[in-house]
Amino acid sequence: MAMTRLDGRVERGNRTRQLVLGRTVEIASVEGLEALSVGRLATELQLSKSGVFALFGSKEELQLATVREAGRIFAERVVRPAEEEAAGVGRVWRLCELWLEYSRGRVFPGGCFFYEVIAEFDARTGPVHDAVVRAQRGWTALVERTIGEACDAGELHADTDVPQLAFELVALMETANVVSVLHGEESAYRRARVGIAARLRAAAVDPEQVPQVP
Repeated sequence: MAMTRLDGRVERGNRTRQLVLGRTVEIASVEGLEALSVGRLATELQLSKSGVFALFGSKEELQLATVREAGRIFAERVVRPAEEEAAGVGRVWRLCELWLEYSRGRVFPGGCFFYEVIAEFDARTGPVHDAVVRAQRGWTALVERTIGEACDAGELHADTDVPQLAFELVALMETANVVSVLHGEESAYRRARVGIAARLRAAAVDPEQVPQVP
């Protein structure tokens, strides 16, 4: 019986934690991680301040948990679906398409969660800065690895400058995100797709493998 009660408390705690994190990623994507506070979350979600504080213990841990949750959502919406595509230029294109749709579809209301928090913490130090750095480096490494696999598969030229191409593709995606969020329009996503397709065709052994952008 005691174990059943304990399991019930743990389950309720996990549900409450997910409820809180579901709201924190929304807030942070628009207002930044510094906008998070136990009092605000308790009021908005109709929870006790002590209960919210007990879940995280500090504002810094709340911020770190929010970054981790955003990373989990990003992996679910972008990374894992791209991995279902066979390694090659098609996977590179799919990864970029999924990222643009993640931004365009406002998975986070402020567009790309990490673009917002990178701008907020880029010049700071500490655990939250380090977590943001790891997320950014992980994304860049994934793009580079996906391009490298396409080279290994013989679908991109063997002499492709992988870090340079990854940098350019990421720059096109992030520019589409910021222009769209700033101006509230979607044409930037098509411009990004056109640019990405052009860069991939230039690097592809068979340019016809890269889809035409309507």
